[in-house]
Amino acid sequence: MIGKIQDILNGLGIDTYCIRETRSWSAEGFFVKKNLDLKRRTTLTDYQVSVYCISEKDGERFTGDSTVPVYPGMDDEELKRTLKSAYHAASFVRNPYYPLPEGKKETPVSSESGFAGMPLEKCMMRVAEILYASDVCEDVFVNSAEIFAVKKIRRVVNSRGVDVSWETFEVNGEYVIQCITPNDVETHHRFAMREPDEAAFRADVEHALRQTRDRAQATQPAPGGTYTVILSGENVNTLVSYYVDRASAGMIYQRYSDYEVGKAVQGESVRGDALTIRLKAAEPYDSQGIALTDRTLLENGVVRTIQGGARMAHYLGIEPTGEYRWIEVPTGSAAFSEMKKRPCLHVVLFSDFQMDSMTGCFGGEIRLAYLYDGTDIKRITGGSLNGSILKAQENMTFSRERYRSAAYEGPFAVAIPDVTVAGISAS
Repeated sequence: MIGKIQDILNGLGIDTYCIRETRSWSAEGFFVKKNLDLKRRTTLTDYQVSVYCISEKDGERFTGDSTVPVYPGMDDEELKRTLKSAYHAASFVRNPYYPLPEGKKETPVSSESGFAGMPLEKCMMRVAEILYASDVCEDVFVNSAEIFAVKKIRRVVNSRGVDVSWETFEVNGEYVIQCITPNDVETHHRFAMREPDEAAFRADVEHALRQTRDRAQATQPAPGGTYTVILSGENVNTLVSYYVDRASAGMIYQRYSDYEVGKAVQGESVRGDALTIRLKAAEPYDSQGIALTDRTLLENGVVRTIQGGARMAHYLGIEPTGEYRWIEVPTGSAAFSEMKKRPCLHVVLFSDFQMDSMTGCFGGEIRLAYLYDGTDIKRITGGSLNGSILKAQENMTFSRERYRSAAYEGPFAVAIPDVTVAGISAS
């Protein structure tokens, strides 16, 4: 199919292009309580074709682009119409000129995932076994679950010689925990894993069961005020994504960010934990076919890498690093148990926790939190928190305990002082 697309592009006189092929196989399980209600297998192949129109006006060069999906069932005439229409659309775009990545045909890269040697259905059922292993109580239980074991082979071919392909495995999905007493509540939990990490997933499920039981017992929001707030799990990844976004070539080129290599972006007098973030090459290439390697983004709060794809890197005159989907953060200085000995509010469930990379503001509505006053623990629900990472970043403390997901490996928790919580009046 790729050869067919190339022949049609050449026939149309389109000499700058990028073709992305994705072949995927999946085993999917849909569970109601502990019963496998539906099982299916899928095999899909799809293509994305980006065409580029290089033009010149008043001595200045421009690159226009347009991306369209094409399908294996298309005949030559339909393909030709689709690609011709895409090129016509690209001719109206006037971005400053940039070249596509240059490369050559490389040997296909096989996945080193622990899932790679297992049939997909076995991967799916093994994860289901882990999920339900902790489902042993009457009052709180897994109400339903969707589990997908997916193998993909991606290939990227462009007009400057790039021809790379690689294999990936992932098991992902969602499960719903229900507690029926004293209040009937449900909590929704998503997961994704590239490796069969049984202990970590079992711990996540056990946390989810405990938290849902506690959510059913929580009835009051926290008193409004200012707290040391503890975030944990995937919320830590969301928080530190601020620095990953700000160190992107796109934000810097558009002047939304003033980051540059060597700049201390966590402040000049860090009294908490200085932040180090590493970009991890979870896959050998990105969607443009740029080879990915592990890189240090921040080191002790100082920018070491500006990351981005071919276009924005060209505009800034820097090496294109490619676009990453996994970060690693080293262990922090505090034990999680020590964090909770001081008065604090540990928020574990939000309706939707958000980090605004433009302003540095973060917040969300609280579904479940634990209020520690040094002696007692209260279960809290309702209210919301709002904070600014720009105000808090010099005093953030990260835990020694670790957490791992498909997009993040790093401290399980972070303590952030002086965060505003909107709740009930203290009077």
